[in-house]
Amino acid sequence: MPAITVDLAIIGAGPTGLYAAYYAGFRGLSTLVVDALPEAGGQITAMYPEKQILDVAGLPSVKGRDLVADLLRQAAPFEPDYLLGHRAERLEHVDGRPVLHLAPADGPGQDTRVEAQAVLITGGLGSFSPRPLPAAADFHGAGIVYFVPELAAHAGQDVVIVGGGDSAFDWALALHGIARSTAVVHRRERFRAHKASVERVRDLGIPVIVNAQVTAIHGTERVTGVALDVKDEGARELPADAVVAALGFTADLGPLGEWGLDLDHRSIGVDTTMATNLPRVYAAGDIASYPGKIKLIATGFGEAATAVNNAAVAIDPDAHLFPGHSSENP
Repeated sequence: MPAITVDLAIIGAGPTGLYAAYYAGFRGLSTLVVDALPEAGGQITAMYPEKQILDVAGLPSVKGRDLVADLLRQAAPFEPDYLLGHRAERLEHVDGRPVLHLAPADGPGQDTRVEAQAVLITGGLGSFSPRPLPAAADFHGAGIVYFVPELAAHAGQDVVIVGGGDSAFDWALALHGIARSTAVVHRRERFRAHKASVERVRDLGIPVIVNAQVTAIHGTERVTGVALDVKDEGARELPADAVVAALGFTADLGPLGEWGLDLDHRSIGVDTTMATNLPRVYAAGDIASYPGKIKLIATGFGEAATAVNNAAVAIDPDAHLFPGHSSENP
């Protein structure tokens, strides 16, 4: 089992985890960021990369994907390591220090041991797993995706988006003018997506097919089309080079729930230093719980700084809790 030695291991590559990676670098800590998803960004990347976020201090409006990109750039000078597509399976303590055991999130593979001075859990609502598209169960070619990290990858393609939530309509809007064609397929007449997003999609002339089920995916090495069963219409075929299964994600604490953490439903109890009940294990962001907690990105940023500064002192008792202002750093 390969081993990684690091000062701070961050579990979760959402906004809180990425800001924590920056702040850990600012404190001079070597950092590893772990996430079960194959892309950084957590819930933002998985569910609403194109949606405007309006409540981040100093940014009147920012797209989700742009916020993630800026957080990655902010941390980049400190060269944090990223191990994406890996899930934190087990935590143990050796000589009072946390040791993580990681496994590939998508199936069998080589496990990794992480020997850390401290661990910060920033896993949002827990591990995200995409809801599968039943019709794709027997399809083993390329072209079935669950989120769209790069719009340009679908340039000139026929794209069928399955789902009725915000992410489905956000991606339909984002891909319009990039993809050759875009269609939204939903099994009901009503949508979970914001009404304004649905109206914009329809105003652009993007087909929205309701009361429809995807019954088959055509193609061998990659997607070539989809078969639909449409209520009151029957069988229908759509050309497709890619199918975006925007059916939502399930979230749970997964193995973290077995670590002995003080849990409140699906949240981890912390004190004012963001410390959990386990030695040198901290939590921040939506996964952290305390009286009066408000689950906002802005809250997570502050909690990340608090956690990292307190972890820095736990790692080196001679360190100062307050590191000074970033503007004083040459």
